[in-house]
Amino acid sequence: MTGKRKRTDPGSWHRPGLPAVLVVGAVAAGLALLGWKVLAPSSPDTTIEVTVPKLSPLAIAGKTAFDANCALCHGRNAAGTDKGPPLVHDIYNPGHHGDAAFLAAARRGVPQHHWPFGNMPAQPQVSDEDIASIVRYVRELQLANGIVTRPHRM
Repeated sequence: MTGKRKRTDPGSWHRPGLPAVLVVGAVAAGLALLGWKVLAPSSPDTTIEVTVPKLSPLAIAGKTAFDANCALCHGRNAAGTDKGPPLVHDIYNPGHHGDAAFLAAARRGVPQHHWPFGNMPAQPQVSDEDIASIVRYVRELQLANGIVTRPHRM
């Protein structure tokens, strides 16, 4: 023989080739991703600490309406939950989401866009008057927590 191994030599089958290494790597990566998906929480915890100021009479009415209709997902004092984002967050500053955006969200619902919680369903049981007071409540919470109107920039 000239020193070359023939494919019939059993020793030649024990050396992994590049395709085998790629397959093993892909399987390992897939198992790692699957494990992360199974073990990771389904929604991120975005709950924040919220300072609650002395509220105006309209905001007090808004807190009552918020607690009855919004707090399940958006949390106590709009601080967020694992079901919905905090509304006391700069993304909801009046320059980015005006008051009319809250009315539209309650009337028509909102497709997921800023957060990974899924779509927000419409809230037809909430009156326009209650939505106005909820917006006032959220705006007073935002202001007390340093969220002010800023121009929207994409």
